[in-house]
Amino acid sequence: MCSPTTASDHGGGTPITAIHPDIIQTHILNRLDGPTLASTNQLWREICNSTWPSTTYPSVRAAISAFPSGHRSFYSDSFPAAGGHQSKKAHQVRVPDTSELISAVDIYFDDKLIYSKVLVTETLSGWFLSSPFRIDLLGQKETVPTPMKFDGECMELAEERLRVSWILINPSKKRAVKVTSQKAVEARRHWLTEDIQLRYATVVDGGGGEQVQCGVVVTCGGKEGGELQVGEVSMQVEDMEGKILTGLDSLVTLEEAMEGQRCKSDTKTDREIYEMFLTKKKHFRERKQSRERSLDMMCIATGVSIFLAIWVFFLSR
Repeated sequence: MCSPTTASDHGGGTPITAIHPDIIQTHILNRLDGPTLASTNQLWREICNSTWPSTTYPSVRAAISAFPSGHRSFYSDSFPAAGGHQSKKAHQVRVPDTSELISAVDIYFDDKLIYSKVLVTETLSGWFLSSPFRIDLLGQKETVPTPMKFDGECMELAEERLRVSWILINPSKKRAVKVTSQKAVEARRHWLTEDIQLRYATVVDGGGGEQVQCGVVVTCGGKEGGELQVGEVSMQVEDMEGKILTGLDSLVTLEEAMEGQRCKSDTKTDREIYEMFLTKKKHFRERKQSRERSLDMMCIATGVSIFLAIWVFFLSR
């Protein structure tokens, strides 16, 4: 599901970010002279840096510089955000050859940046490949303050005003993908601590006709009437059963998402896609439970049949 951006959304003009990268490449850039072309590269760098301040970090700058068209390629991969990434090629079992993933993360309150960080995750060890895939942004005792109070009404405000951008970069493949929705697609209170849990998720193709969600969960809390603080931010990939994928399976899924199609999305579209995923997840769980009940009945029937056969055998002797 895609939501196109129209000229009317921008005062009658079409912004450069709404122009398809192929059009820019074939109809605009090849008509520019050297100095002008150099200035456009600077423009794309400034656009990326202003949109995602984490792209100014040295490790991210170095990775982006190796992209086919530098910051323009990176921007094309990471924005517009994709609603339901779909790979252009058939899903197949393969072993990713990347040695690391770079996470470029920015957290905003409205349009004000309140936190920015870059993480590098190694992806070659047996522990990473076989363990559940999860990346934690903050340290154990690290918190991020927000301009909100922690009270009974803050969940709705946090859902509306806190935004998280989490972009994964594969330096080996020179590709990137944004794994967070424009705004939170789900908000809930923790049943025990009363902390607020916000989920920013995108749905991607998991192969075999199934989908998986790349989700970033942000946990906020604090003292009643005091400052609302972000205490935990974690990213992981979950399948239709709610099981966290291993590092290997997550890498395969993320690489295919990086190579997949992109489309313009908005808050409404993101939530619709996520709700559709939850509906499919519910139906998947119901079908699985139905199959398990049928299997249990078959096992019981088989056991009863064996018992009756033994009983008849001994009676006939």
